[in-house]
Amino acid sequence: MTASHTVPQSHHSGKSPVTKSGVLTIYGFGVRVRMQAGHLEIEDGVGLERCKMRLARVGHGLKRLVVIGSDGFVSLAALRWLADQDAAFVMLERNGKVLTVCGPVSPSDARLRRAQALAHHNGKALEISRELIRVKLEGQERVVREQLKKSTIAEVIARFRDRLADAENLDTVCFLEAQAAATYWNAWSEVQILFPRQDARRLPDHWLRFGARHSPLTGQPRLAVNPPNAILNYCFALAESECRLALSACGLDVGLGFIHTDTPARDSLALDLLETIRPSIEAWLLNWIMREPLRRSDFFETGTGNCRLTSRLCSQLSETAPTWGRLVAPWAEYMTRALWTATSRPKVPATRLTQQHKRAAKGSSPLPPAVPAPRRENLCRGCGRTIGRGALHCPKCGREVSGQKLTELAKIGRVIARSPGSRGKHSETQRQHRAAQRAWLSAPRVAWLTEDVYVEKVQPMLAKVTISKISSTLGVCESYAADIRAGRHRPHPRHWQALAQLVGVSP
Repeated sequence: MTASHTVPQSHHSGKSPVTKSGVLTIYGFGVRVRMQAGHLEIEDGVGLERCKMRLARVGHGLKRLVVIGSDGFVSLAALRWLADQDAAFVMLERNGKVLTVCGPVSPSDARLRRAQALAHHNGKALEISRELIRVKLEGQERVVREQLKKSTIAEVIARFRDRLADAENLDTVCFLEAQAAATYWNAWSEVQILFPRQDARRLPDHWLRFGARHSPLTGQPRLAVNPPNAILNYCFALAESECRLALSACGLDVGLGFIHTDTPARDSLALDLLETIRPSIEAWLLNWIMREPLRRSDFFETGTGNCRLTSRLCSQLSETAPTWGRLVAPWAEYMTRALWTATSRPKVPATRLTQQHKRAAKGSSPLPPAVPAPRRENLCRGCGRTIGRGALHCPKCGREVSGQKLTELAKIGRVIARSPGSRGKHSETQRQHRAAQRAWLSAPRVAWLTEDVYVEKVQPMLAKVTISKISSTLGVCESYAADIRAGRHRPHPRHWQALAQLVGVSP
């Protein structure tokens, strides 16, 4: 089996391979990123589906170069080109692991780094940690209350959040966060995952609901076993890389964390900062999986049961990176301001990420504009094809669904018609009609209202009368009244006089 079949590829097409958000995602075997005649030359893909592109120094629009996997090479000259263009380089695995991140940085100030290192001793670490976790729990409460519609669980999370103000050490903060997280993910466990009908029949049961956030393979979120958890892991990796870039731009050390501390080979401060926007990413995913289906071909399962994302889906998700970067920017600047207040000579730090000072000087809003959630593909509920916004089915599946509904309604109608209650009502109606006919036969006839008068004068005038009026006048159903008005059925002669009075025909 070829690799291109196992991991479907999505080629770059159009004039520019860079998306509107400034992200270019590359993947495959033997990826090459190098300089060629002053241009950044990139080659990626698999086998016969290889793709080569060249970016000039002007007009490229590149902000993030995301590499998925670790097979290939990047030249030093290419990294210099990215640095000159203020573009970040991010290297990720499909399982949600950040391999490397590099991007624009600002000159480091020793006083700020010293304040960061001493934050655990002067109380700043506790102050910052309480604020970051408070924002996280507020977001979790909002997701549970507004999207999952579970007010009781939201109240429990709110009580944990309120207790943060009284937390006297980091251990208490972490304990409250862990208790709230257990409650929060328990509310997610029964969320149903939508797949097109053709895909759902071929999926394991644990793919059809969110389940537990912790994987049975590792006891933690790593190595997810179903699609929604795999998507979360990858999006969190994207957001973590954005946190690293934001902290580096602020001049902070990404390895000296407050909540996540003293773990080798981990950027602990980036993970601290990530806590503030986790609920935003989770709310975006929840809105996706509750409203639109996932596609089976965007995921594959390893021999151990680990669910992985294909390169095509990774490329689409990578386009959300700038969104998470804009969301995390205010909180990176908050941490910088809080640490500067602990120095011997406090100063107001620059707002390179949000441009808050520049907006305030111009008299505009001091807050950055709201960041909309990234848009996703809309898939047909039947076959999984990409369709327009607002639609549920492609034209073919829509016709099939309509035919199935009509067939089901007809079957339901026949079953109801055969029920004892319906047959009893039908018999009673027939007895009433026969009694009315016998009464008409014994009553004196209206001589002038003959069949010719009805056909020539009364019937044509019925077109001006509403169906509901005919139905109520004669005491018949609206479908039969519609047939009378259209001339498809001629009613019993006992109804002719009532209809003649209705349309104004007289001797």
